[in-house]
Amino acid sequence: MSSFTRRVKEELARHPLTAPCCARAELRAFLEMRGELVLSAKLQRIIMLTENASTARRIFSLVKHCFALTPQVLSVRKRRLYQRNLFSVQIYGRETVFTVLQELGFLTVEPGEGRYLLWQRKNGLEKTCCRRAYLRGAFLASGSLSNPERDYHLEIIAPCEAYARSVMEVLFAFGLPSRFFQRKGSQVVYIKEGEKISEFLRIIAAHGGLLKFEDVRVVKGVRNKINRLVNCETANLTRTALAAHAQLDSIRLLLELVGLEQLPPSLREIALLRLQHPEATLRELADLADPPLTKSTVNHRLRRLNALALRVKNNARRNGERL
Repeated sequence: MSSFTRRVKEELARHPLTAPCCARAELRAFLEMRGELVLSAKLQRIIMLTENASTARRIFSLVKHCFALTPQVLSVRKRRLYQRNLFSVQIYGRETVFTVLQELGFLTVEPGEGRYLLWQRKNGLEKTCCRRAYLRGAFLASGSLSNPERDYHLEIIAPCEAYARSVMEVLFAFGLPSRFFQRKGSQVVYIKEGEKISEFLRIIAAHGGLLKFEDVRVVKGVRNKINRLVNCETANLTRTALAAHAQLDSIRLLLELVGLEQLPPSLREIALLRLQHPEATLRELADLADPPLTKSTVNHRLRRLNALALRVKNNARRNGERL
């Protein structure tokens, strides 16, 4: 988990608990993204896993807020070296588990039969506040943000395509189109545009993270603009230097084979100015002329000098003269 992701998640974990419907939507997203359901004859359990201690406290508070229950929080040690421990928030008991699942929309009672059926409720997120809470829970459960100083990339990992499409539908409702791809059996919903990531942070109420993200974006934008201007100016200077060098070669060739006194007065004036000011720009040469000329006129006369030098050079070659 990047430091920027951890900072945003710790901020979201401190977000005030609001209406019960929003708390249920956030908890539902946790269960969809990182939840496990154990149902057997002897054991019924809901398990929600996270690597962040503040996120585990958030799940604990949501469960107490929605259902007046006190879930169990365990620390699960990872066996592999350098891997962070997991925090497991668990809800036990058949009636308790079934009540939570039914309230969150994962379980319904079959009419007439009285049997419980697992299902995926398609509604329940009609309110804008609930959709915001759902995205907040999805990001807290399995979201990540790359360091904005390097690139812009936000992703939320869903365990199956159905849940990935649910996240995408909610994002689309806020005008945030997204895509998903498969990675090691999971579905990764992602957004890469900086402006859309800023909007996502605003939607889930990560205001501190949003300010930091925008600060980095502004600095990067100014730096990129300066780099573009410097590169453009460097390219212009390079083109000017190469053009001036070619013009000097043409004028020296005419001076050697023809003599500048043989040129028309307009071309002779520009040729002398270029020889006297080899590093001057077209604008500077135009101002030095008597009377002053336009930049377009100077450019046209220098092109005529280049063309004349090329003709003289070709004629000299055909006549066998040594250049």
